[in-house]
Amino acid sequence: MKGILKLTVYVFAMLLVISCKDEKKEEDNDTTVKEEQTVSAKDILGNPEYLAISYGGYREKQREVQPSILELKEDMKILSAMGVKVLRTYNVHFAHAENVLKAITELKKEDTDFEMYVMLGIWIDCENAFDTGNGDPNHNAESERNPVEVNTAVELAKQYPDVVKILAVGNEAMVRWATSYFVEPWIILKWVKHLQDLKKSGELPKDLWITSSDDFASWGGGDPSYHTEDLEKIAHAVDYISMHTYPYHNSHYNSEFWKVPENEMHLSNKEKIDAAMLRALEFSKSQYDSVSNYMKSIGVNKPIHIGETGWATVSNGHYGEKGSRATDEYKQGLYYKYLREWTNTENISCFYFEAFDEQWKDGHNALGSENHFGLINLQSQAKYPLWNLVDEDIFDGLTRDGKPITKTYNGNLDALMKDVLVPNTDYQKN
Repeated sequence: MKGILKLTVYVFAMLLVISCKDEKKEEDNDTTVKEEQTVSAKDILGNPEYLAISYGGYREKQREVQPSILELKEDMKILSAMGVKVLRTYNVHFAHAENVLKAITELKKEDTDFEMYVMLGIWIDCENAFDTGNGDPNHNAESERNPVEVNTAVELAKQYPDVVKILAVGNEAMVRWATSYFVEPWIILKWVKHLQDLKKSGELPKDLWITSSDDFASWGGGDPSYHTEDLEKIAHAVDYISMHTYPYHNSHYNSEFWKVPENEMHLSNKEKIDAAMLRALEFSKSQYDSVSNYMKSIGVNKPIHIGETGWATVSNGHYGEKGSRATDEYKQGLYYKYLREWTNTENISCFYFEAFDEQWKDGHNALGSENHFGLINLQSQAKYPLWNLVDEDIFDGLTRDGKPITKTYNGNLDALMKDVLVPNTDYQKN
């Protein structure tokens, strides 16, 4: 009897040990899963599984009319269906940026599989920016608003560490053609170093990446006059380079690449347009390479990603019928396709500009190109670059402002092509 009792105790003990080991294994597995779900900017940037896009959810002609969190959640669902997982915002002085973070957080609670991250923009400008009536812009002094902008972004990054993965100090804030607000590089350097110091002290997460998002020229890829000591210091201080490239705008300002060359004059109109868009891609590649070469020349070996590039679909100005004739949905579709193929292959993140049309950008001119860079218009219609996604039913059950996502031109390519013009070879910019 004692033998049986001992055996029973022994078996029970062994079962308890095995059970504890199984529980420990499950705990380890749970920990592994949690660790795998925690991603950083390093994991996101350059990863084709994390498509990036520039985002503004504004529907009206004034930014004072803020999109609701419900409207932002509608947009997040549409972008997620497109495969987008990283958004770029531009400032924190409206409720928009914080509400985007709230919308994402709510969606993550509603659906544990929902995944979206943010490159949070910090708007930087100079003293007397945008003709405030206090005098001309002073580009060697900064706006009193800048510290408030930076501090607000820091608080949002601390409050939403699982969503905010990148802070971008300034948007085209160092390029001199931004005459209304640009600042000298030392101002950008000051704030980049401030944010990096907050990471070192532990106030901000150490895996939060800091950059400045600016024109390729501002990153040393163009005019040598930008090759300053302060720019070199910025390049060494940021975690990666975020550069902008716009062949669309350069079809007016630097039009030689856009004009139909002599050896293509015999081609059909469509062939001329297709060839022009391949040249547009090569233009962007050349600007990317110029930044890369400059960085190598100053001993900076950091990732370079595209913080902004895009193509408008309407213009009554420089890029329309009386201008370079760069503007329509067909050209936008080719540029979007070529950019995604190139950047995904080369592991370059591309924050394509932009997700949705925003009519506040040129509120007094409905046909201004700045209002029409979106891949989806204000009528909830997917433009030509996304027609294939509509065909694949990825937007089924999703709406924007109560409307399902349909195709522009009712999906009729022949109708679209009637609005597509050959690049203006004889175009002379004003």
